[in-house]
Amino acid sequence: MDSSITVPFWLFLLLSITALLLVLDRVLLPGFRWYLRRRVNRVIEEVNTRLDIETRPFQLTRKQALVDQLVFDDKVVAAMKDYAVENNMPKEVVQAKVFRYANEIAPSFNAYVYFRFGYWLAKSLGRLLYRVRVGFHDDGELSRIDPDASVVFVMNHRSNMDYVLVSFLAAEKTALSYAVGEWARIWPLQTLIKSMGAFFVRRNSRNALYRRVLERYVNLATRAGVCQAVFLEGGLTRDGRLRAPKQGFLDYMLRDYHREHDRDVVFVPVGINYDRVVEDLSLVRRLDPAAARRSTWFVIKTSVRFAFKTLLMSRKKRWLRFGYASVNFGHPLSVLQFCQDRGIDLSALDQDARFENIRQLSQ
Repeated sequence: MDSSITVPFWLFLLLSITALLLVLDRVLLPGFRWYLRRRVNRVIEEVNTRLDIETRPFQLTRKQALVDQLVFDDKVVAAMKDYAVENNMPKEVVQAKVFRYANEIAPSFNAYVYFRFGYWLAKSLGRLLYRVRVGFHDDGELSRIDPDASVVFVMNHRSNMDYVLVSFLAAEKTALSYAVGEWARIWPLQTLIKSMGAFFVRRNSRNALYRRVLERYVNLATRAGVCQAVFLEGGLTRDGRLRAPKQGFLDYMLRDYHREHDRDVVFVPVGINYDRVVEDLSLVRRLDPAAARRSTWFVIKTSVRFAFKTLLMSRKKRWLRFGYASVNFGHPLSVLQFCQDRGIDLSALDQDARFENIRQLSQ
């Protein structure tokens, strides 16, 4: 009984690390996760008492549950079968692609990050660069929107600061879900943006399977009442002029809309303008087809230098340099009222007729 056992040092180290990981997994991490969930639930309870549109259960659903819901959606499953036949691929391989698409699209909303860190960051950054003003805002009309409706802010896209300004100004009313392009798919920005409820979109993708998964996510989020923000131009303007609107994203929301039993969808037009956008030099350069392509290192170096100089500017110079940012909220447009006035059912129309009605609605 008093004999000893000798083991190599590397084995002792391995056993110690394994024991430590077990303690973390079984004892410390569950307690830490419980503490975080408790903080998040407190934030949700607090903000829902002052928001005009409460945070929806769909937004609080775990990401893996959203991914599974997308992958096993009836229309996505039908698209998988068609894709497998057309491309002569095993169904398992196609399903793996859909899992990848769904995982890329689905957000992982965190109310604590959105209302504590995100709101503070948007407010600080917006006021750091601009004197933010609301040009028109009929609070009476906005407050009369049905709290159960799916509200969609439809905006022009002048700058990447649009995300920041509208999130900051709307934070007292609701939590917005954005469609974000490929530019933000870098670590750690990707994790932060997804935790703020945004979902990623491959804007120029022509893959029918991917478009079906994206369509189903947008449709499910709309039917669940998630408040969304959409750039109707489909991308950032290069010269400041409004680009031709793209109706595909709105069609994703409305192609299965049944006025008899679906909740109302309300579009709120938002106009944004600036004295000067922070990307002005880059946007002007893109208008020149003969301009030489800059290296990644040059872009990083220039961006860091720009940010550093901006932070060092005095308050007076900061206002003089970037000027005003103006945000105007238009009159809400009810899809339910639109369909009732015209006696139409969007879900029963073919694509051409549906696009024509959406065009009339968005004008």
